[in-house]
Amino acid sequence: MTDYLAATMTMLGPAQNRYTDPAAWDRLHAELGIRLPTDCRTLVNAYAPVQLNGTCTCGHPATERWNLSQHIRDKARAWSDVCWGDLDPEDDPRLLFGLAELTFGTCDGLRPIAGTDRGETLFLVAAHGTVPDSWSRTAKAAGHGTT
Repeated sequence: MTDYLAATMTMLGPAQNRYTDPAAWDRLHAELGIRLPTDCRTLVNAYAPVQLNGTCTCGHPATERWNLSQHIRDKARAWSDVCWGDLDPEDDPRLLFGLAELTFGTCDGLRPIAGTDRGETLFLVAAHGTVPDSWSRTAKAAGHGTT
């Protein structure tokens, strides 16, 4: 377990693991054609579905309500419809992540994994030149910057 994952789980408290279901993850990965990293699956299995701090909502692939697969599909479709033409360099995710093309919910694109009640979307992005299970963590909301 990585240091940041251990620290996050310590902060969130004892894991609930209410919906741990390897078959649900297999369905999500097959349906979307993408694989989420182990640390992401660990956090989701431990706590989701959950709304953290009354703001950040994270779904789980084994639940009907707040379903992670549905969330990824819906958000990927919505973000794909955004016009990415003339952005300032600091707002352009292509430059930020070194992407030649901006795609959502794809193997080499941004994967929307959670959202907030303020309209922000949290993405995972594949780290260049790494194994598929190695990811960077970022949050991006159109016009709201990156954290």
